[in-house]
Amino acid sequence: MTYEHIVIGGGIVGLATAVELATSQPGRQVLLLEKETRLGLHQTGHNSGVIHAGIYYKPGSLKADLCRRGAEATKAFCREHGIPFKTPGKLVVATNADEHVRLRALQANAKENGIDVEYLDATELTAREPDIIGVGALRVKASGIVDYRRICDVLGNRLRELGGTIMLGINVDAITETSGEVVVEAGSRQWRARQLVACAGLQSDRLARLAGLPIEHQIVPFRGEYYDVAPARRGIVQHMIYPVPDPAMPFLGIHLTPMIDGGLTVGPNAVLGLAREGYGRLSVSVGDVADYLRFPGFWKVIARHWRSALTEGRNSLSKASYLAECRKYCPSLELDDLLPREAGIRAQAVMRNGTLVHDFLFLQSPRMLHVCNAPSPAATAALPIAQMIAERARSKLD
Repeated sequence: MTYEHIVIGGGIVGLATAVELATSQPGRQVLLLEKETRLGLHQTGHNSGVIHAGIYYKPGSLKADLCRRGAEATKAFCREHGIPFKTPGKLVVATNADEHVRLRALQANAKENGIDVEYLDATELTAREPDIIGVGALRVKASGIVDYRRICDVLGNRLRELGGTIMLGINVDAITETSGEVVVEAGSRQWRARQLVACAGLQSDRLARLAGLPIEHQIVPFRGEYYDVAPARRGIVQHMIYPVPDPAMPFLGIHLTPMIDGGLTVGPNAVLGLAREGYGRLSVSVGDVADYLRFPGFWKVIARHWRSALTEGRNSLSKASYLAECRKYCPSLELDDLLPREAGIRAQAVMRNGTLVHDFLFLQSPRMLHVCNAPSPAATAALPIAQMIAERARSKLD
């Protein structure tokens, strides 16, 4: 059997793309291959569960548009399929004068993006969140929380309803493109399609290289380490609490997030990972480390951001240092309030010249489309991102 499309990758972007392809081309067979034994196991299943409103992105940019549309689409999808979500809102808190300047700039940015935000002074902030301190804050009313793994499960069921096929536990080890088709192999098994779309996240560079595409980037894993807040302290905040982000870095900083299951997490930090898919604190992959040590772009990133790397490394090694970051805006937290929680790993694409990729990165051939970087907030914006990927794939095939 020759499929119309093979999609590699069972995270939220791959699943949404497969559903979009199956929906827009009824009767044409779509096959999704995932190397794990369940869907949404990696980046999708190890994030904060936040539905972002899009206050951080440049007005008029693709990311700003995708995030805004994605937040609306995610909430509508949850309502349609009975997936629980909440909209507690987010407070972005400035704790000093420099951060306050950036906070006001963020407020202007949000206004240009058409996002409803409310400025709170120090007194108003404390009135809303007695355990939080700061010189000012922005209240982002539309920010929500959800379990993205639940969304993945529903997307998987939807794909099957549309006649698509999902195969789990398929570790692709060969991809061959001819003038008329793409052949995908895993061990002794083989599948053929008119077109391949790869949404492989943490393995996207390796899959592109496996397919014979010339690549100028590499995925460098960054661990996002979380803690659970002890059950007795879970009620200390009602909103998500975020610091003002550092504009030089692609990470949003350590934040407090009420979870959809009633828990409260703090994190993540952003420390260099020693394995692309190793979530334990002592997880090490010699192959993964060797890959980025051999890549010249990695050393250029380290040279440019060594101070941040040292700070993040210290916070990773020392729970007290990690806590100190939280106490800047939530001074009542104590060491005993922070309980172990599994980390997440972010696939950060780095170019050979040391540039951190903040935008979409696609590699294409006549019958393949590789999504080598789907930037944050990919989970929030997965549905419109999938529409964009599917349209690009269809136009390429046509």
